[in-house]
Amino acid sequence: MGKIEWAMWANEQALASGLILLTGGIVGVAGQFRGWQFAAYAIAAGAFVCLLEYPRSKRTKGTSVERTGQYCFTVCVKSFGPLTRNYYVRAFLHAALSVPAGFLLATVLGCVCLGIASLIYLAAAIRGEHWEPILPKKEMVRKPDDSMKNPPQNPPPRPPPETRRKRVDDLEGAAYDNPIPVGE
Repeated sequence: MGKIEWAMWANEQALASGLILLTGGIVGVAGQFRGWQFAAYAIAAGAFVCLLEYPRSKRTKGTSVERTGQYCFTVCVKSFGPLTRNYYVRAFLHAALSVPAGFLLATVLGCVCLGIASLIYLAAAIRGEHWEPILPKKEMVRKPDDSMKNPPQNPPPRPPPETRRKRVDDLEGAAYDNPIPVGE
């Protein structure tokens, strides 16, 4: 069996928890819950986590599938350098962001999910994984080998026009003759 890439699971978990935190924050602010300031914080924290976690990391083996529209977020995350590339930093950041969200019922689920994502990122960091951006591949134009022949310049031979079409005025001549006799 292959080695588990924990960072991939942590990325999915953190993105989902960011969305859950954002949704819980919207519910808390719209419902004017007591302590709705924590819900406003959860909206900002959830949006930040979603922006940070939207770009996927390149896998060590196999193919890496990027998310739709990931490239612009990848450039932003990549610009912060080792701060966002290191999974120890992400584990600590997610753990710190999840604490204030635990004080309001509407954001508790996002808090717990973000805490779990923090633990998964810690496991990925301990195993030596780090974030690597998926950049678009430059397509190389292949030059055909000399051994390859050029395509044919002339069309293939065709039968003469009078044999290609059957005349409609001669119904017997236009009928298809089966060379194999059909038994009765």
